[in-house]
Amino acid sequence: MQKRIYGLLGFPLAHSFSKAYFEEKFRKESIKNTTYENFVLPKIEEVELLLVKENLQGFNITTPYKKLIIPYLNALDSTTEKIGAVNCVKKTGNSWTGYNTDILGFENSLRPLLQAHHSKAVVLGTGGASRAVCFVLEQLGIKITKVSSQEKEECINYYDLDYDLINSNKLIINTTIVGAFPNTDNSPDIPYEYLSPSHLCYDLTYHPAESMFLKKSSAMGAETKNGLEMLILQAEESWRIWNLK
Repeated sequence: MQKRIYGLLGFPLAHSFSKAYFEEKFRKESIKNTTYENFVLPKIEEVELLLVKENLQGFNITTPYKKLIIPYLNALDSTTEKIGAVNCVKKTGNSWTGYNTDILGFENSLRPLLQAHHSKAVVLGTGGASRAVCFVLEQLGIKITKVSSQEKEECINYYDLDYDLINSNKLIINTTIVGAFPNTDNSPDIPYEYLSPSHLCYDLTYHPAESMFLKKSSAMGAETKNGLEMLILQAEESWRIWNLK
């Protein structure tokens, strides 16, 4: 039996949750002839060589390629096509199809924490992960204010975040890599002093377990959650997709 290969595509991959997670999963569940590798590609163009790799069955995608991978794929599932960001790719025959398992991971990790007053959200960042987050929030009927450090349509800048905005948006979600390992002393530039115990602050970062964003939010009494559960849920959804017949 030929060895099945899966993996994670991104740059850099200094700390890979996925590789360690899947290796442990394969060990615990006695999944044989299967490996999970890190594919560190400095340029997205190098993915062309990866796509012809023998026995490669599928892979996950992280920063900065969730949008840039799309032109190299043969198809997207319908939901992923609406979002325009991919974090899971599956090979069927000689065709590569993109999916977004961040949607399920984020929604199922967020939903149990939501209360009636979490009807409006501030979303920090506009990358591939942000697209999945905003899709989920829209499906849940939560009004979104997007924040970018660059001038973009339908976004405000960080300097626009004042008391009224923070006070009226009880859900704050960080989709950026600011504060992620190894730059753990950094945090998104928001007015933390306006947060309160009625706020829920969610950071997609999982390493460190408590980012500076979460520390500063918690200090103001806000409820906090990191991205570890989301990562586990999206990883399991990727595995389910890869093994669909």
